[in-house]
Amino acid sequence: MTKRGGTEVFRITGARQGLADDVRGRQRRYVISMTVRTLSVIAAAVLWNIERHVAFVALALGILLPYVAVVIANAGRESTPSLPSTFVPTPARPAIEAPNLKKSSDQS
Repeated sequence: MTKRGGTEVFRITGARQGLADDVRGRQRRYVISMTVRTLSVIAAAVLWNIERHVAFVALALGILLPYVAVVIANAGRESTPSLPSTFVPTPARPAIEAPNLKKSSDQS
């Protein structure tokens, strides 16, 4: 977008999230995922002799979650969302013509 003077104009809605905020969000997602992983491994150890089926599910979650956590944590600044244009062109419609009204004296 350019103005009349040739200077470039930016829309604030198209700005990316700041780098510090992006890194903080990634770290938060990773820590939450690793906390869930740790709790699932502990649950697998506690439930091993009590409920073996649940322990297997918790152990599988503990094994698979690090990969998922890294993928989720690394998802970030690669793609920017496409914002809709603020100008939506409307198709040109033909003008409505006035009806042809005849005078009552012309009709006789």
